[in-house]
Amino acid sequence: MSTQTWASVRSGRDAQSTQSLDTLVRAAFAPVAVRGVPSGRLVPAAEVVREGDDALVRLDLPGVDVAADVTVEVDGERLVVRGERKDTREESQRGRGLREVRYGAFRRVFTLPTSVTADAVSAGYDAGVLSVRVAGAHATTPARRIEITTAVPVVVAASGAESAEDGTEAAGSTPAE
Repeated sequence: MSTQTWASVRSGRDAQSTQSLDTLVRAAFAPVAVRGVPSGRLVPAAEVVREGDDALVRLDLPGVDVAADVTVEVDGERLVVRGERKDTREESQRGRGLREVRYGAFRRVFTLPTSVTADAVSAGYDAGVLSVRVAGAHATTPARRIEITTAVPVVVAASGAESAEDGTEAAGSTPAE
């Protein structure tokens, strides 16, 4: 493999190298696709961590008016966060240039344990991060040992009467005559 200077790539002498470099740069800075979401759509970065028995979901939502444009809801066994980052730039600012900030509607869904109710979910917003706490999401009930009961074996005495091992007469037996 030969080494080429940047000047030879820029001059167009090696179109394949230019295309390879362009592909590499585009792939490095392309939006990350989230399962089921087409790339190019706004998908807030999420972090889910365990804090004791609680689950804490953090979503990066800088520049979003969470009071007006974001909802957090529990739908069955799903935590649904949806909203919109609105483009508030002036029309004159929308010229050509590099724009890495995505605008538009978003929706993120997280699966919850069956034991979680909407009362266990709380949300707060600070410094561009939406934090949703799901209390008791990782809570488990301690194992409890269950006593096994056994039937009392019945012994047939030489006289023909049935009695339990403890010497008492078994139910339904008839005394010997």
